Amino acid sequence: MTGRGVLDGKVALVTGAARGVGAGIARAFAKEGARVAVLDLDAAGAEAMAAELEEHAPAIGLGCDIRDSAQVDASVARVVERFGTVDILVNNAMASAQSRFEDATDADIDLALDTGPKATYYFMRACFPHLKGTLEEGGGRIINLRSASDPGGLAGYGAYVAAKAGVGGLTRVAAREWGRHGITVNNLAPFVLTEGAKAHFDERPDELKGVLRHLSVPRAGDAESDVGRAAVFLAGPDASYVTGCTLTVDGGGTFFS
Repeated sequence: MTGRGVLDGKVALVTGAARGVGAGIARAFAKEGARVAVLDLDAAGAEAMAAELEEHAPAIGLGCDIRDSAQVDASVARVVERFGTVDILVNNAMASAQSRFEDATDADIDLALDTGPKATYYFMRACFPHLKGTLEEGGGRIINLRSASDPGGLAGYGAYVAAKAGVGGLTRVAAREWGRHGITVNNLAPFVLTEGAKAHFDERPDELKGVLRHLSVPRAGDAESDVGRAAVFLAGPDASYVTGCTLTVDGGGTFFS
């Protein structure tokens, strides 16, 4: 256990961190000394990831259905009970179904909105008392996962895009309101071939080639070394004057303005 890094002593809560982008962020945080709470619907996966992170810093794995505000509140309370506070919140977890706009069911729409902006709001609200500091001394960090599909209007993902756009709106409002409390609130918009994305593109190899051709740096990002390191920057001391922004980690695929 090293515990020597730019996040040494900080407490980070990362949702959807049993695998994929969330796991990459959790690993990067732990290697910088942060104590990490891994939250995931897959409780066993969360516990397994926490056990892996223990090599670098103390960690805890918790099962949580982020659609349920009571579970969110209870999970945050458990993290505070274990580590004393929450300094960094990463809202990564989200689920959605692919469908053409006119074919989306009520369940499709509910899934995206419930696990996207609503869950993000639940966690931000629950963590606020612990993130709150002062303008002079500084407060906590919030990093929300946005998507480049939002400004581009990705066809076939109406509910997903609506949800991610909602997350972007929450980020901007909280950055305005909570800056006085020393809290910074930013977005990350990555391109990573997660398990779900790989399964999608395995059936559509030409589509993946088209995506990569569109990138300025024509490769998929790595969940830890690319996205995780960007999250470390936003969570660390060098980003104390950065808030309300979207940092794209997608090889130049999207330029937010």
